[in-house]
Amino acid sequence: MFGMIPFDRNEHSLFNYLDEMERNFWSGNISDAMQFRCDVQDKGDSYLMEAELPGFESKDIKIDLNGSNLVISAQRDESTEKKDENGGYLFRERKCGSFSRSFDVSGIDTDSIRASYKNGVLELVLPKKNAQLPSARRIEIAEQ
Repeated sequence: MFGMIPFDRNEHSLFNYLDEMERNFWSGNISDAMQFRCDVQDKGDSYLMEAELPGFESKDIKIDLNGSNLVISAQRDESTEKKDENGGYLFRERKCGSFSRSFDVSGIDTDSIRASYKNGVLELVLPKKNAQLPSARRIEIAEQ
């Protein structure tokens, strides 16, 4: 089907394949790959946010509140080394990286936010602010 698109050259050569792979790699949104996944559920009087942060410990996760901006960040830096008898490396691995996301919490009671972390999932309970409903009243029409 796609081979029938007019004015489109589909040359299936190795060079075109490598060029396309390079374009996709560099033109993709790199920040998307560096973010963690989040789910937000409306629980009526609050929101439940679940952020996937596998492999982190709770001490590696920071939750900062700056006005109406909530920032969740996590940083990991660990290394594994195995050496042979002479002290040379058989292999050496390093896992490091940091992730950060910001969320607008302008409709949230920020003093009552609660957080917990278990099995690689950060849970935030974000209570909603009590909405100030306008009081009901009748407006009388003045006679002229």
